[in-house]
Amino acid sequence: MRKQNLRKQIQSLDSKLLFVTLALVVLGLIAVADASAPQALSVFNDKYYLVKQQLVWAGLGLVLMFIASKIKYTFWEKIATPLFFICILTLIAVLIPGIGARVYGARRWIPLGFFSLQPSEFVKLGLAVYLAKVASKHKNFWAFFIPLGIVAALIIAQPDLGTDLIVVFIGLAQIFSSGINLFLFAGAVAGGGILAFLVTFFSGYRRDRLMTFLAQSSDPLGKDYHVRQILLALGSGGIFGVGLGQSRQKFLFLPEASTDSIFAIIAEEVGFLGALVLIIIFAFFIYRAFRIAQHAPDKFSQILATGISAWIGGQMILNIASMVALVPLTGVPLPFFSYGGSALTMVLIGVGILLNISRYV
Repeated sequence: MRKQNLRKQIQSLDSKLLFVTLALVVLGLIAVADASAPQALSVFNDKYYLVKQQLVWAGLGLVLMFIASKIKYTFWEKIATPLFFICILTLIAVLIPGIGARVYGARRWIPLGFFSLQPSEFVKLGLAVYLAKVASKHKNFWAFFIPLGIVAALIIAQPDLGTDLIVVFIGLAQIFSSGINLFLFAGAVAGGGILAFLVTFFSGYRRDRLMTFLAQSSDPLGKDYHVRQILLALGSGGIFGVGLGQSRQKFLFLPEASTDSIFAIIAEEVGFLGALVLIIIFAFFIYRAFRIAQHAPDKFSQILATGISAWIGGQMILNIASMVALVPLTGVPLPFFSYGGSALTMVLIGVGILLNISRYV
């Protein structure tokens, strides 16, 4: 009887989303083991150091995904407000000297002994849950945009433009799907676009990134270096790739080879065809996620699933678009693949919530 109940529960959730998620986790671990080896050997004298850490986070994330898939989605509506305020407090804390660690000029992490917490990864889920609750209560225009504006302002203060873009995308996707007045929505989007331009224009490093994108090859050993190394990796891969484990760019030529730029290493080794297969897998994941949102049983679950789908899918699209030079480099990790415990764990919790919602579709 217990086996039959377990089988029934597994069959009732979106098994296709579950299987594609597990496949992406396994592929991601293989990619991190490959791309991080030279850096790990150079810094830690152990080429498996980073992948061993990622394996621990993947295990924890999968356990939390399983737990989240068992907790009825209405639980998140009950804790939405305190969860959101905790996220706000952590975003404030990371900006305080002595609490938040400054790395490469940015305050994005809170050191906690053997690991570092990245509050901006947690706020993606916290914001999605809170805006879903707002939508379910039929709140007015400002009830959506005030919390979104607060989160966006705190993240841009770190500074972290890439994460800010994802957070805004999550919010706009949820606000649009909530049925808000389209005139007000269009005005808010236009205002946000103008504000984003001003923030970029009056910030030195953001302006440099934009200019590098618009005028590549002007400084090949300086501001253009990262982009050029990415394009070299993609070009070297050709149609079929140089072979698994044979990347040259991962040998400390390409910055952030195991994190934000890991897709370039993958494309170099498996080529255009292999990268295309990976993109198709990502597209299938996004399709299954939004399908759950489309068929969700009520307003809260619909808007929550939309936010989680926009979060994970948006990161996939933005990371790959920046790797192939369709948009400026943003520093957004590739879900399931980029090295980083906070990002991987939170994405898997998000998937767990989607799986739970799929039980009621």
